[in-house]
Amino acid sequence: MSKIKLAAGAALAVTALTLTACSSNDTGSASGSSAAPAATTTTTASMAAPTTSAASGGDGVTTAADTFGPNCKDLPAADAPGGLTAMGPQPVATAASTNPLLTKLVAAVGAVNGLGDTLNTAPAITVFAPADPAFAKLGDAKFAELAGQPAVLGPILQFHVLGKRYDAKGLQAAGTVQSLNAAGGDIKIEGTGDNMTINGAKILCGNIPTKNATVFVIDTVLTPKA
Repeated sequence: MSKIKLAAGAALAVTALTLTACSSNDTGSASGSSAAPAATTTTTASMAAPTTSAASGGDGVTTAADTFGPNCKDLPAADAPGGLTAMGPQPVATAASTNPLLTKLVAAVGAVNGLGDTLNTAPAITVFAPADPAFAKLGDAKFAELAGQPAVLGPILQFHVLGKRYDAKGLQAAGTVQSLNAAGGDIKIEGTGDNMTINGAKILCGNIPTKNATVFVIDTVLTPKA
């Protein structure tokens, strides 16, 4: 496996801290509920290599036809809650709250005061959204600990958000991008198509369209530098 801004500015101003556990890959689909508090913000895919929609005009905007990755098939039917057509008109945090791949991310966002609202009101962003198994690698106790420390969790989530909207083609062209957590270090984009990685994290479903963000569900929680 956005995802992700933080009102909201107070949580984002905290010094980025390193997330100590999670580096292995897991391409499974989403699992059950998390130990963290539920998010307060109510936030048949193509398997082809990433393309740029003709409608995007190079601005990073995608359509359901542009999605790619092995876990796109795990999304609900297009018009159902969490489906690509249903998520498209919704702001990103609201859209994520309906996506079955992202229940733990949504819980994490809800644990950081104002983050969901900030994500929803950002004009054009890119969100690298760890799928549930990525957070599960931390273990329930560690996840609950982070959820109880928004000053630590906020910069980690901020590291998953870019202040510019990219589709896969745009990310590949950029090669290296910087998140909203600038102190966390650059994010390196490598590979192409289904082999494209984000700081080594595999893309489970990419180019997901939402109203104000393009989302890439990834298999690993990205770790900012200390």
